[in-house]
Amino acid sequence: MSLQFPIELNPRPVTPERRAEILADPGFGKHFTDHMARAVWTRTDGWQQAAVVPYGDISLSPAAAVLHYAQEIFEGMKAYRHADGSIWTFRPEANGERFIRSARRLALPELPVADFTASMTALLRADAAWVPGGQEQSLYLRPFMFASEAFLGVRPADEVTYLLIACPVGPYFSGGVKPVSIWLSTDYTRAARGGTGAAKCGGNYASSLAPMQEAAAHGCEQVCFLDAAENRYVEELGGMNLYFVTADGKLVTPELGTILEGVTRASILTLAKELGLDVEERPVDIAEWQQGVPAGRITEIFACGTGAVVTPVGRLAWADGEAVTPNAGGEDTVTMRLRRRLVDIQYGRAEDPHGWMRRLA
Repeated sequence: MSLQFPIELNPRPVTPERRAEILADPGFGKHFTDHMARAVWTRTDGWQQAAVVPYGDISLSPAAAVLHYAQEIFEGMKAYRHADGSIWTFRPEANGERFIRSARRLALPELPVADFTASMTALLRADAAWVPGGQEQSLYLRPFMFASEAFLGVRPADEVTYLLIACPVGPYFSGGVKPVSIWLSTDYTRAARGGTGAAKCGGNYASSLAPMQEAAAHGCEQVCFLDAAENRYVEELGGMNLYFVTADGKLVTPELGTILEGVTRASILTLAKELGLDVEERPVDIAEWQQGVPAGRITEIFACGTGAVVTPVGRLAWADGEAVTPNAGGEDTVTMRLRRRLVDIQYGRAEDPHGWMRRLA
C-alpha cells in the first residue's frame, strides 16, 4: 500500500519577510524550508510513520549504524517555478529508480518510486512559498536514507530512516556560466568495478575530498578521476559526468559501470541526438583528452550535474602539462546549446516532448 504523508505544520515557520530576504539571495545549501518529509522502515513492519513534519534537528544514537559503517544513500533534484506560478520537477521517476539501485548496493530497503515522488508532492504542498521564481533559481530537493538502528555489529540495519529536506538555491554561476579548470588525479581513484561507484552514497563523495584539495592547490575547481584498474581511462569528476565533442560531430562520454548513472547525463545524450550529434558511450583514454585538444580533434569538453546543469571545461592540468580548450563556453558552442535547451525545458520555456517534467504544485 502506498505511503501517505500527512502534514504537521511548523508552529514557528520563517516569517514571510525573512523568507523574502532569503529568496532574494539564497546561495546554495545554507537555508532550509519550514518542513521535511519523513518515513521510517523496520525489518518487522516495513515502511511506516510517513509524514511531513517541521524541519529541525533529529535525535540519533551515538551507536547509530550510519555513523560507523556509512550505510547511507541520497539523491539531488530541483523544483522549478514556471511563469504561471506552477511548480515542477525534472524526471523524478528516474531519480527514484536510481535511489532504489543505490539502496540495493548499500543493503538498504527499497522505497517504491510512488512513495519517493509522493514525499516530494507532500513537502511542496507545505512549502510551495519557498520555491523562488528568479532567473535560474530553484528549490533543491535532497532525499536521503540512512541506517538509524543503534547497533555496532557489521550487518544491514534493522531500522532505517528516510528524510527529504529542501533549500532554495540561486544560479550555480552567479556571474554567468564560466569554464572550469580540472586537475588530473593520478594518486587517487574514485571507484572500482564491483564497488559503489554507480551508487549515490556519501562515501563516494567523502573519498573525493582529498583529491579536491589537491586540485585546489593547483588552481583547479574540479578533479578528474581515472579508472582503478589501469589508471588510464577517464571516469568522472568529483560529482559530475564528462562529455567530449569531437571535430567530426560526435559526443563521447565514458560508459557506465563504475560511474554514476546521472539523470542529467541521460537527458543530455537524448538532446545531443536531436542536435544531430552521433553519441558514443565508451572508454575514453586520458591520452585522447591530453592530445586531442591541442590537435583539434576534441573541440569542446563539458561536465553535467543537477547543481550546475552543464559546465564548460576550459582546461585540464596535470603534473607536467595542460590542455586548454579554445572558446570554452562560447554562446554558439554545442555545450551552451545543450545547456539552454535543457534549462528551457526545466523552466517551462520550451516544449517538453519527452514528458520529463512532473507537476508538484
